[in-house]
Amino acid sequence: MTEQQRIAAAERLEKAREKKKEKNPSYGKGNIHKSLWNLPSDHQLHPDKIKVWIKTQADLARVERAQIKQNVKGAIAKLANHEGYIRHMKSYLRHGDWCDMFYGEYQEKKIRNRNVALGYYWYGPNIGKPKRDVGTFYPDLNVVWEMGMEE
Repeated sequence: MTEQQRIAAAERLEKAREKKKEKNPSYGKGNIHKSLWNLPSDHQLHPDKIKVWIKTQADLARVERAQIKQNVKGAIAKLANHEGYIRHMKSYLRHGDWCDMFYGEYQEKKIRNRNVALGYYWYGPNIGKPKRDVGTFYPDLNVVWEMGMEE
């Protein structure tokens, strides 16, 4: 195949993909949960970013496998960490729920929890008071609960 034929074939393929996408808006999104389809591109957990992170973590896992063969201390634990993170990211793409405490290409950022429904103490000295966890955002107070805060 000559270079001109290759360019023409690529253009035809691109037109065919566009036509198919017009007919079926979910074309190319078969493995991604519907709740993730319309996320803005600058969202911190956008599927395109997640796919890049999966590739990065797979490369890191490959390095750790080589270090296991060289008997490097801690390589098995790091490999398990990378593989678990990859598994969680793939689960996120399938189901739309992030289940890891960290996010980012190298797990460098921490997820903040948000309270959806308050739980209350049923017995003891705090009966009837809402339960609060440090580092969790509470919409009823519109604040992240910190150590030392009182009700």
